[in-house]
Amino acid sequence: MHEYLETLRRQLTTDNRLRAAINLGNPVLAQRKDTGELGGVSVALAQHLAELLQVEIEFVVHDAAGKVVTARDSNQWDLAFLARDPLRAETIAFTSPYVIIEGTYLVARDAPFQTVSELDAEGVNIAVGQGAAYDLYLSRTLQHASIVRAPTSADAVHWKVERQLDAAAGVRQPLEHYCANHPGYRVLPGSFTRIEQAMAVPSDRADAIAPLERFLQEARQSGLIHEALQHSGQNPAIAAVNPIA
Repeated sequence: MHEYLETLRRQLTTDNRLRAAINLGNPVLAQRKDTGELGGVSVALAQHLAELLQVEIEFVVHDAAGKVVTARDSNQWDLAFLARDPLRAETIAFTSPYVIIEGTYLVARDAPFQTVSELDAEGVNIAVGQGAAYDLYLSRTLQHASIVRAPTSADAVHWKVERQLDAAAGVRQPLEHYCANHPGYRVLPGSFTRIEQAMAVPSDRADAIAPLERFLQEARQSGLIHEALQHSGQNPAIAAVNPIA
């Protein structure tokens, strides 16, 4: 076993297990199949790492990123897959991204909004999944619009529709999927932020980041990330080819 893998095995495994937190709230990264089996690029990365470390994989599954972050405080996971964010970085250490996706808005087809910047206006109510990366980002950057926090990202879309809010913020791909099945809605062009999805560890295990970067680089070079995205029905173009500091 390579030295960097030995380091990761010491730092990230518990009782010969790798406890990997998976967020099903972002279907671009992880999904539960009809069989109950987990799939997606974050699942593939966790499984491959466990195989290299020669340990069992234990998935700790949540339906929202905010719940993954909260679970860190009670030591429920060794490794997670989360969007990089300055607030989260106070207690969690991140690698460079392995996937970069867009945060944008879903609105009614007849809504007057044409660009994402038009949503930041007085009287505009935007639904978000509580604790999601775009909730954290919009909480810092919106100056006029109001945020309405739903329990999960999927709930945010339902709240926008049921409560007749002006928009739902989210990841472009699942929002576009919703619109494909609900023609009364559309997704705005452009984005309010680029969401960098990374591997993450509790900050007291930050020494694991350097060897995790090597693991990620090998996963990029081998095509694992592209293949996992394609296999799960996602566009491989969203893979982050080069590390971003």
